[in-house]
Formats: sequence, structure tokens, C-alpha cells
Amino acid sequence: MKTFRPALLLVTFILAGCAGSSSQPEQASTSTWWNPISWSWSSLSPVRWFSSSLTLSEQGLGDVNGTTLMQRDVLNDALDDRYYLRRGVRTADGNIVHFWQGVNSDKQVKVELVGDSAVSRIDVMDSDVSTASGVKFGSSFSELYSKAFGVCQKGSGADSASVECKAPGSQHISYVYSGDWHGPQGLMPSDDMLKSWTLSKMIWRR
Repeated sequence: MKTFRPALLLVTFILAGCAGSSSQPEQASTSTWWNPISWSWSSLSPVRWFSSSLTLSEQGLGDVNGTTLMQRDVLNDALDDRYYLRRGVRTADGNIVHFWQGVNSDKQVKVELVGDSAVSRIDVMDSDVSTASGVKFGSSFSELYSKAFGVCQKGSGADSASVECKAPGSQHISYVYSGDWHGPQGLMPSDDMLKSWTLSKMIWRR
């Protein structure tokens, strides 16, 4: 009887240990709250961890071009499910403007797609995007231009404090540069001042 009781205690201890070890993975899996299937932000999908960055070219942004329909599913596929898309409408110069905004997990707008039935304009604010020629966000005005005359104009709307310049050799792309400016509203900064301004937005127009 004396030998039976320690053996019984030993068996009970072993079984308890096995039960504890077998339940540990289950507890760990339930504590993993992030689920790419149920998570509402498609940009966090593991699929895009291994995909290349989007590129802005003469044709458009990634697979989005002038023939891409202004529909959520179509735009999601063309953008490789990188953003959470939200739809909006606003007025500009008395006209109704329909758009989709691509938002990241920090609720920051990184892409805006404008158009009626198909995309006519793409505003890119995502620093992960570069052009086919290698132009990136944060690059200085002086890297591409020596003067603003003939290629740049004062920005409008939300970009009224910036300068918009036609991309060299492009018919569809323009760059928006931002920087410090304390001059009169509506007046272009001097070329010397623009040299230090940096690229803050890319625009594609059909």
C-alpha cells in the first residue's frame, strides 16, 4: 500500500502535466487576436508582405488605369488589396466629384481615385510608391528641375500651398512639391527657394 500511493501520485502528476502541455497550444492560438481573414484592413494581409511595391507609370498606378471601373472589387484587385477603400462624393467648381480613397491601417489616406464610370485621376500620397523612372517621395525639386517656369504652376484646392510640376517626358504624371513659403498667397516661390522643396504627392491624369 505504501508503494501504491506514491505511484498513484506520480501517475496523477504525469497526467496533469500532459493535460497542461496539450492545452497550451490551444490557449496560445485563441490569444492570437489578429486574423487576416476577419481583419477589416486588407492592407495587412500576409499576401502583400511578399508582393512588390506599386509603381506609378504612364499607364497608371499598378493595374489601375483609365479603363479601370470605379467599383470596389475591381479597384481592390487592381491595387493588390493594399488599402481599405472608402467611397466619397464632393463638389469642385460646381461639379460633383466621385472618388474612392485608399486608407492604410493608421487611417491615413494614401491613394485617391477619381472618376465617374472609370478612373480619370489618381492622387498618390503613399511613400512606398515610386515611378517607373525611379522618382520617390521626399526627393528634392532640384533633382529634376532647375527652374519652375514653363513646367510648374501654383497648386490648387488642398494643394494650394504647394507647387505642381509636369513630370519630365510624361503626358500623364505630375509632381507636387511642398516646403516652407511665407510669401503672398497665389505667388510662386523663387527657383532658389524651390530647390529645397520635396515631393509630397504624385498625380496621374488620364
